[in-house]
Amino acid sequence: MSMKRTNVYADPEDLAIIKEAAKRRGISEAEIIRQGIHLAAMANRVWDEPLFSRTFAGPGRTLAKREVRDAVADAVTREAEPEPGSAA
Repeated sequence: MSMKRTNVYADPEDLAIIKEAAKRRGISEAEIIRQGIHLAAMANRVWDEPLFSRTFAGPGRTLAKREVRDAVADAVTREAEPEPGSAA
C-alpha cells in the first residue's frame, strides 16, 4: 500500500501517550498514528450501500420482540431452503 505524507498538529499530551504506547507495544509511533487515522476515516466514511439492505413486509407498526424474531427466523429459513429444481 502506498502512503502519502502529511503534517498534523497534535496535543503534546496525546503525543506523549502515543510515544509510551509505541514503546510498550514494540511498534512505531507512526504506526499508532496511522491506525488512529484509519479509525477516524472509517468512522466518518459515507458508505455506498446501507448497512441493512433487507426489508421485511410488516403491519405498518412497531413490532414486538417476538414478531421481529419470528420474521427473521422465517427469512433465514426461506434462504436456507434449496431453490426449486436445484440439486439438494
